Amino acid sequence: MANGAVLCLLFVSGLCQKGLAAVIETQQTVMAAVGEEALLNCQLMQPKDVLQVSWQKVLPEGGKNLASYNKYFGQKVNDGFQDKVEFKDAGLLNCSIVIRRVTEEDEGCYRCLYSTYPHGAFIARTCLQLYELHEPVLHVRESNSPEEVVVSCSATGRPAPTVRLTVLHYNSTSVTNTNATVTVTATAVLPRLHGNSTQVGCAVQVLSGPQIEVFTMIPEVTLLSADGEKHLQRSNEESGSDKDVTLIIVLVVVMSFVCVAIIIAGLLIQKHRNCLSHRDSEKNKTPQKTTKDTEEPRTPLLSQENEVRQRMSTGKKKENVSPKESSLRAGCQRQLSQQFTDTQSVRLHAQNERPFRLKVVM
Repeated sequence: MANGAVLCLLFVSGLCQKGLAAVIETQQTVMAAVGEEALLNCQLMQPKDVLQVSWQKVLPEGGKNLASYNKYFGQKVNDGFQDKVEFKDAGLLNCSIVIRRVTEEDEGCYRCLYSTYPHGAFIARTCLQLYELHEPVLHVRESNSPEEVVVSCSATGRPAPTVRLTVLHYNSTSVTNTNATVTVTATAVLPRLHGNSTQVGCAVQVLSGPQIEVFTMIPEVTLLSADGEKHLQRSNEESGSDKDVTLIIVLVVVMSFVCVAIIIAGLLIQKHRNCLSHRDSEKNKTPQKTTKDTEEPRTPLLSQENEVRQRMSTGKKKENVSPKESSLRAGCQRQLSQQFTDTQSVRLHAQNERPFRLKVVM
């Protein structure tokens, strides 16, 4: 508290001595890009008995102490600014600080305050102004005329950047973006020279910040004398030939896939035909049942029946047979008839048919 009161008294006394402010050398404006570092310098040009050097951020409600260097206690960065502020040159006569990773909140004015005895306080003021500048884009495209090209250079920054082409005549347009940055584009129509490439450059700058330059080449026009006519040939035709080579490779790959698909389809069709022909050959080799095989084979009983009938019919036709032979023949016929009847009954019963008795006519 005592030190604070002393500083306040020294600050008030310093305000009364405005003429003594010229003894401090500093920059009125410091330019820094967003995200980079800002160096704030302050140097006392006259020898004085300095007790303390303080750095403050100027705010509407007053000054806010950031860091200080004391004759007896050395350097100190206040709480809340250890990761933001550091001393570059720590001394009682030359005292510089660095603000790291500056943002929009860091933009504004700062003051360095030299507390001396017995002369009081000496104050200098320096302001930090931020700018934003992105890398410019230089582009060359075709024009309506084959012997001309359109060159354009665009840069985005805050505040509006200055964009200049290394040509005599060009037009500039600007567009304000939603994030408060401004995009400026410079455009020019340039002729293409025969046999020579032309270099064109673009320089961009924001306020008094560092200048950024980019360059590109305008392709030349080559004169071909095949039949006395002039043909325009750009030096960047190699890119077109590369595209043609790529197209040819793609076509070859596609045709290869088509050929492989046709070969596979042919093999599948041939395999299907072979299967069908093999199936037909197997069917032809299988023996077919004939009508003779389906007929029911004649049993020995039917043969015996036919034989008896033949004998009976033969016996009727013959006359003048002896009684002995007639009796023997009659006995044989009865025996055969009985045997045939029994056999036929067994057969009919096995076939689940109604049995019938066969009468033999003697």
